[in-house]
Amino acid sequence: MTVLPADLDVGFELPELSEQHITRTLLVRFAGASGDHNPIHLDPGAARSVGLDDVIAHGMLSMGLLGRLLTAWVPVGDLLSFRVRFSAPTPVHARLRCTARVRAIEPHGAGRRARLSLAVRIVDGPLTVRGEALIRLPEPPPAPVRADREGARA
Repeated sequence: MTVLPADLDVGFELPELSEQHITRTLLVRFAGASGDHNPIHLDPGAARSVGLDDVIAHGMLSMGLLGRLLTAWVPVGDLLSFRVRFSAPTPVHARLRCTARVRAIEPHGAGRRARLSLAVRIVDGPLTVRGEALIRLPEPPPAPVRADREGARA
């Protein structure tokens, strides 16, 4: 896990998760792991029968990718809330970009928290997931101690 910078400020963008390619194999594996075997995620005929061009990714797969982005930077215990809205289907073969940006920093008790805007977007395509996370920020490093001219602490 990489550590967030101590001088984190509004507008900071977490480095993106590497581009994610949605394959049929990934969808089958996710269905097995999640227990969500809805045919629109696995069976092209079933997907076409409900007006889709082909199978689509599970919404929770996209949310899981955002979770992976967050937990690459934030310990799970510091992830205070995480929610998303699905705005468009993610078709098989899509290439996804997952991003997070600091929207606000708030004092909280003796520490600070940050609100992050989250997004999953198809490369050269629409936004498919929009979300928000609230994270506890690490304590800033202590200020350096200065000494006066005679070596006594100031």
